[in-house]
Amino acid sequence: MELREAIGRRRSIRFLRPYKPVEREKIQMMFEAARIASHWGNVQSLRGVAVFRDSAAPEVRDEIQAILLGWQLKIAPVVIVWYVQPSAVDEQGDRVREVTRAGAMGFGGLENRMKALEEQLIPIFDGLLDNFKEPGINEIDCGQGIAQATLMAYELGLGSCFLGTPRGPAILKALGVPDPARLLLLQTVGYPLETWEAGGQRPRMDFEKLFHLNHFDTPFPRDKQVVEQLTRDRMFTTPGPLPDRDEELEFMKHALGLEGDGIL
Repeated sequence: MELREAIGRRRSIRFLRPYKPVEREKIQMMFEAARIASHWGNVQSLRGVAVFRDSAAPEVRDEIQAILLGWQLKIAPVVIVWYVQPSAVDEQGDRVREVTRAGAMGFGGLENRMKALEEQLIPIFDGLLDNFKEPGINEIDCGQGIAQATLMAYELGLGSCFLGTPRGPAILKALGVPDPARLLLLQTVGYPLETWEAGGQRPRMDFEKLFHLNHFDTPFPRDKQVVEQLTRDRMFTTPGPLPDRDEELEFMKHALGLEGDGIL
């Protein structure tokens, strides 16, 4: 699948097949994609725990499913608990040394690069380690890794949905994750029960309200030819709701044994 089409298909799939397990190697592929994502200073503070519904301890499943939209977590064959580990910043010096030796940083020969690193950059970073552990840049780079993992999931024919929760500390404790980790989000993973369109392209704010050129007062010009090209490449798809979406939702509700109407 081309990248642009994969991006177009990458939308929340809330309805998964509870009866179809996800192969462990496909979760590994998601983690492999997350692992090679860019991260400042090569710190790699993004971490994840894949919780397989059929093999995880009951207390772990109960803790994860105890949120508002817990039904999504109950039917998902796998839930990935993504978290950031700020203590990874303590190894930042060693990680930067690795990328410098690999030729990704600095100029001149290896000896000159390493000397400049030790004398100039490392002392600056060492003085800022506590600042780097605070919420901010780590979460941004963790998002890059999660995005790559999600694109891998869609390439493998999987669907997923992100869920937040205020129960982060309790979930991480149940999983045995050491402090001072911070939960980022829960990602359900499985084979889609709904069609990949999932009702159609979701509404989005106007392009010109979000992006600017050189100054906030100047909206970034949106070239219609670019939009047409991306539409042909299937990055943009039919806006929702699709004509049979209500019938599809009703079918899935009954198939999964969900009760009542309203927001699912």
